[in-house]
Amino acid sequence: MSPFRGILFKLGSVTLFVLMSALIKGASAEVPPGQAVFFRSAFAVPVILGWLMWRGELSTGLATVNPMGHVWRGVVGTTSMGLGFAGLYFLPLAEVQAIQYAAPLLVVVFAAMFLGEEVRLFRLSAVAMGIAGVLIVLSPRLTALSGGSVEPEEALGAMLVLMSATCAALAQVFVRKLVKTEQTSAIVFWFSITASVMALCSLPFGWAVPSPKVAAMLVAAGLLGGFGQILLTTSYRLADVSVVAPFEYASILLSVGIGYAVFGETPTLVMLAGVAVVIAAGIFIIWRERALGLERAKGRKVMTPQG
Repeated sequence: MSPFRGILFKLGSVTLFVLMSALIKGASAEVPPGQAVFFRSAFAVPVILGWLMWRGELSTGLATVNPMGHVWRGVVGTTSMGLGFAGLYFLPLAEVQAIQYAAPLLVVVFAAMFLGEEVRLFRLSAVAMGIAGVLIVLSPRLTALSGGSVEPEEALGAMLVLMSATCAALAQVFVRKLVKTEQTSAIVFWFSITASVMALCSLPFGWAVPSPKVAAMLVAAGLLGGFGQILLTTSYRLADVSVVAPFEYASILLSVGIGYAVFGETPTLVMLAGVAVVIAAGIFIIWRERALGLERAKGRKVMTPQG
């Protein structure tokens, strides 16, 4: 365990994922979301395979005893990716990132609904607080919340990203089931394969022939996604989840910076206020999970016979 290195790897993964989203956004005017999903997934596969070869785990790292579990996780996760990529066309980069912060909050609710995990008042209160923050971010895009007229395209983008976050949370529920029997490398690899195949199904609905520049951006997005996944996996090997998870919120700073510098997007005070509420709620949940983990560990230690 090396918490400092774990945090560095986490920050590295966050940076790569934001850069990946920026590349997808830059390409979104020229290629449809399904095509972007294909490039993002297919070009991550060689990166993952190379990583497994380097670790000497190629023969064992892809084994699975629950193939259908990977299929369902892939279907839901790919749907989330496609919806999120579609939303990037309509909304600023930082706003998309902010709305997607709803995913870890919804995981708490879905884990209670589908996995039977106990959720007490503290975490429910934090989730409610986080959802309120997401609604603050969404408020300028929805007539029901803004009290005035909104641009239809922006409202559509907000709904797409919110549905993406919901699907991402459901995908995490499937992952929680998979980790009981599957290696992380297998989960990542088979998701990339499933997403690539599903994305190909969108071919009849119209793919564009991208310009060399956009094609390079899409390939780079896939490679960055693959490397980002490796850094993320490594970060959780080096440090506890409760240590590295809060650094996920560094993505909003990167998104704001890239959005302003590259796309000329200026964040609004309403969006920043909503983000602050969501981040606070997320950190409360992480802190509570850590506290409960320490209590469980202490209880196991007390119950262990001393010899």
